[in-house]
This record gives sequence, C-alpha cells and structure tokens, in this order.
Amino acid sequence: MLRQVAEGVLIHESEFCQSNAVVVQGRAGVLLIDPGVHGHEMACLARDLSDAGEAVVAGFSTHPHWDHLLWHVGLGAAPRYGTARCAATARDRLSGGLDSRRLGIPEQVPLDLLGLITGLPAETVQIPWDGPRVRIVEHQAHAPGHAALLIEESGVLVAGDMLSDVLIPMLDLTDPADPIEDYLAALRLLEGVAGDVDVLVPGHGSVGGPDQVRARIDRDRAYMHALRDAHVPSDPRLGPSAKPGWDWVVGVHARQLQVLARTSGRGGTPR
Repeated sequence: MLRQVAEGVLIHESEFCQSNAVVVQGRAGVLLIDPGVHGHEMACLARDLSDAGEAVVAGFSTHPHWDHLLWHVGLGAAPRYGTARCAATARDRLSGGLDSRRLGIPEQVPLDLLGLITGLPAETVQIPWDGPRVRIVEHQAHAPGHAALLIEESGVLVAGDMLSDVLIPMLDLTDPADPIEDYLAALRLLEGVAGDVDVLVPGHGSVGGPDQVRARIDRDRAYMHALRDAHVPSDPRLGPSAKPGWDWVVGVHARQLQVLARTSGRGGTPR
C-alpha cells in the first residue's frame, strides 16, 4: 500500500528488510525509485498506480545491488536510470550470471528484468524527467556509483542504503582502497544537503523527519570512527537494543571488522 510522506511523494514498504520504494509524482506520470523486492509487492504497486491513473514514466536505481535493480512487467517499459558507474557495475556483475542462492535472493523475486538500467552521463546532476527537480548526490560509499536523491520541491532525501535506523553502515569491501574514508566522505556530502531536508527515506528502515537526518549522520559517523579504530561501537542497531528480527546485523559488523583487520594488517580484536 502506498503511503504519502510529503506532497507528491509516496512510499511502498516491502516485507523484505523493510525496503522502501519511492514514488514521485510528475506532470505526465511518476518517477519510481528502487521499486521493490517481491514480485507480488511490485505487482500491487503497479495496480495501485494504475488505479490512481498514474503511469511510470521513469525509474531510478540508487545503486548496483540486486534488491535495488529490480523491475516488474506491470510497471511498464519506462526508461530506467542509474549513475554511469552504477550502471557499468551492474552490467559487469551480471555479465556472468547471478548466484541467487549465494546472495540469499528469495524465490518470489522476479529476476527477468533485473539490472536493465541506463547510465546517465558522468557528472549528471539531476534525473531527466518531466517532474520536480530531483538532484543526484553521487558518492562511493556502500556501492560504486551510489546516489542519494534530493527531491528539492518537497524536501525529501532518498538516501539509498545510507542513514538507516536498522542497518549499520555497510561498506563496499570488494575493491576500494579506503572504504572507510569513502563512507565518511559520503556522510559529508549528505551533511551538506541536510539543511534542505524535511523527510528522510532510507533504502531500508523507518522514514525520519528533519531532526533525524543529522542524528543518523552523526550515528553513522560514530560507527565508522569506531570501526576505523577497532573499538566496540556503542550503537543501538547492534546487540540487545536492535530491532527484533535484525540481530543478523551483528554478523555484518563482525565481518566488516574482520575484513578491515586483515586488509590493514592490524589484526587483534576491538577494544
């Protein structure tokens, strides 16, 4: 079911990891950002839009992870965009096929239209569509070519897999020389637009108001500093205070700590 979070902006929350699809209303139809996960949910979203007399005129994937690259035939054949680096990474990663079992992709996820996105020219600053200006804030945290989107007219920040109240910062550990600095740099970019934000929509987790934007930036920065210094982070998303059903996030933290210790050669355990 669609829920309005600001004038002309609605979200559809998935059962899968509290994923948020975002609908932005334009003059000739809607922009659909990270459209969902389970097939029945995207079909429901397509019906809701059709019943409201809305057509999807553009799509956008915030980053090249499978759960943000999905589509459903019921949503139509609108152009689907991502940043140039996001699209190139998606093509490269999908060129050899997809190991659904290894990635933990549920059976009810339709993969036939996965990753069919067009990369926008490098340095593109807004999504090309006939609707409110949507500014692209590109960075390299979490995944190559990750984009946060600022819907300027309504003051909505679509953060992709950043600034979540349930997920800790998840680093891209596949290649970057300094994934922690990449993440801290991205937080600085988001901090630069925080004053223009009234509503925060993370890729996974709860929608937040203006007070939550800086609070979540500060929390994520504190986590990154603890990770960098191999300290035990004081973070409500880890341990007993974590939201029920999200205890697996502790394992994500442990893996990140282990990989960083190995690649930096520092070894040891968090203090």
